[in-house]
Amino acid sequence: MGNTTSCCVSSSPKLRRNAHSRLESYRPEAELSREDTGCNLQHISDRENIDDLNMEFNPSDHPRASTIFLSKSQTDVREKRKSLYINHHPPGQLRRKYSSCSTIFLDDSTVSQPNLKYTIKCVALAIYYHIKNRDTDGRMLLDIFDENLHPLSKSEVPPDYDKHDPEQKQIYRFVRTLFSAAQLTAECAIVTLVYLERLLTYAEIDICPANWKRIVLGAILLASKVWDDQAVWNVDYCQILKDITVEDMNELERQFLELLQFNINVPSSVYAKYYFDLRSLAEANNLSFPLEPLSRDRAYKLEAISRLCEDKYKDFRKAAKKRFTLFMRKQQIRCLEETKK
Repeated sequence: MGNTTSCCVSSSPKLRRNAHSRLESYRPEAELSREDTGCNLQHISDRENIDDLNMEFNPSDHPRASTIFLSKSQTDVREKRKSLYINHHPPGQLRRKYSSCSTIFLDDSTVSQPNLKYTIKCVALAIYYHIKNRDTDGRMLLDIFDENLHPLSKSEVPPDYDKHDPEQKQIYRFVRTLFSAAQLTAECAIVTLVYLERLLTYAEIDICPANWKRIVLGAILLASKVWDDQAVWNVDYCQILKDITVEDMNELERQFLELLQFNINVPSSVYAKYYFDLRSLAEANNLSFPLEPLSRDRAYKLEAISRLCEDKYKDFRKAAKKRFTLFMRKQQIRCLEETKK
């Protein structure tokens, strides 16, 4: 799925190691207690499970950790369903198209080739829930992401710029403009969301009305360079956002990378998790991917792809069976040689 990079994955800054106590000097008593002999030390196998215990803090690193945006959206989704139930309004899911014996409906979005328009809509919705349901514990606001200190346009920033949450449509227009002008792919949008949540986790910050544009811009900038074969240069973004300077873009990219601890690796399992969680988010918010009836031409293409995969699987099974047979023969020969000795 694209040109994933293989970088060394650094541990999250949330992980903290306990300081080891100093060893006491040797005491020549006849009987030493259990504490003196060191038998109460934690076994190494217990200390190696730190990542498993803190997996919930690293959704962008571990495929089994739940994504932050999906958990933040659960409260709103439950309220919407409750409101529909109270007001006796049928949910939008009942108006969906379902396959029958004569017609099969399919969408054109897959994990390897997502639908660009609806993927951007889902990513914008995920960012919206991040901002709306952010923590209110007074987390710090980094200067590099503050739009008042680093404005994206020459127009005056309103004094209450950090008070009003942006609507989903506003976030969608901002992301769509960048993706359309830079000709980025749908896979890049998913990687953008991965980097955004990794930043929030590693730097321990929240995305809010004062910094959401520059955080999203930095995530898109980095994702386009890591994922796409023909990366967009920083000067190209300056042509899209007319009032921003190249020096500002370079500094944004540098600090974004430092906050990520230069961990830009996105495993295929993490990518797939974010893709399917975005689909779940779309399903819960009645933002279904467009369904089209299966045409004869597309059916032939799917059949051709199925046959190609089946042939590859058969070749794989033959090669695996051949390797297993050779291995068993070597084992038999080795056993015969040992019995002769």
